[in-house]
Amino acid sequence: MTTSAPTLAEQVAGLEAGLAPQLPAAALQAFAAEQAGLAAAGPPDGVAAPGTAMPDGDLLDVHGEPATLEAARGGRPAVVVFYRGAWCPYCNVTLHVYQDQLVPALAERGVALVAISPQRPDGSLSMQQKHDLTYTVLSDPGNRIAGALGILTAPTDEVRAAQASLGLDVAAGNADGTDTLPMPTVVLVDAAGVIRWIDVHPNYRARTEPAQILEAVDSMGG
Repeated sequence: MTTSAPTLAEQVAGLEAGLAPQLPAAALQAFAAEQAGLAAAGPPDGVAAPGTAMPDGDLLDVHGEPATLEAARGGRPAVVVFYRGAWCPYCNVTLHVYQDQLVPALAERGVALVAISPQRPDGSLSMQQKHDLTYTVLSDPGNRIAGALGILTAPTDEVRAAQASLGLDVAAGNADGTDTLPMPTVVLVDAAGVIRWIDVHPNYRARTEPAQILEAVDSMGG
């Protein structure tokens, strides 16, 4: 009898259970209030719609060399994952799960997997090495692509204070020196560079399950 792998939501719940005793109550309260506010607000107006061209721009690879999304796709359809940074525990769980549960299935389908964040290339390299990621990890200085998709957000003052109390400086890790972040988002792009499916999560504790992504890929067909 085989046991199915835990869902991403189950792994996130396990992460939170482990983190809760380690964090100050004030920080937990600030993060919970932010998450509730983001969930209540929902996706922002103007999020890019399926059928529109996937934006591209001047990106950096993990070594700081120039890159583009088009080059990373190499003419293939792609699943493009926007994450907040290597400092984000939810992102660490997500990208690790995608490595384990998505990479082989996407390879069979001829679909690339690309992860993008606003962090400096050294943060991207750290993420790639920490989780033995075999897919492409890129830095989007200034959130150009995420901004064009309409998925940007920024922490509240209370969350900034909570992050500072934990020794976390998001702006210092971002390539543009700001703490602007993409909402966790998965975009399915076809071989022609057209968005076929987009899943935006304003509340960063919620993430797109691998099964949802594969269902979208299979629905796209050829």
